[in-house]
Amino acid sequence: MINRRCLLLKLASATTILAAAPVYSKAPGFIRGAGDVRKIRFRNFNTGEFINSVYWIEGSYVSEALKEVNYFMRDWRQNKVKSYDPANLDILSATQGLLDSSEPFYLLSGYRTRKSNKMLSRMTDGVAQNSYHVKAMAADIRMRTRSTDKISKAANSFKSGGVGRYPRSGFVHIDSGPFRTWTS
Repeated sequence: MINRRCLLLKLASATTILAAAPVYSKAPGFIRGAGDVRKIRFRNFNTGEFINSVYWIEGSYVSEALKEVNYFMRDWRQNKVKSYDPANLDILSATQGLLDSSEPFYLLSGYRTRKSNKMLSRMTDGVAQNSYHVKAMAADIRMRTRSTDKISKAANSFKSGGVGRYPRSGFVHIDSGPFRTWTS
């Protein structure tokens, strides 16, 4: 017997382009409540892993999908998993939807332990000591077919979270902290 939830999950998995948007009260009207399904597509730049997951259906997060996302977003250097903030998934999913591409985001960095963050801050300028990565609320992403400018403009359009553009390094930082933007 197939219930409506299972049917929607099967349909969403077969669909390549889905409307996905955060349900923030401050989000633009055209994306508020946009559809019954939210999906993400990522390839991990460091591990080669791939995720193509429906994580929200009919007003509820799918707990099994969130567990999969938590593992995918883990600190691969320390192999540590933390519950990833679903609000940031919403921003990432909506950004992916606006970019109108079936290409996955390439994840450069998701959750980071304090140890990994400290190591990166010694090696690279611009790594914040109190990074949203340490709170499992941030992702550094890129796409082969979209510029950092296009990705950051799409993410900025929601006026939610932080969006940092790093054109020389070829990635965009997206987090679910307070709204702010920067270019480095």
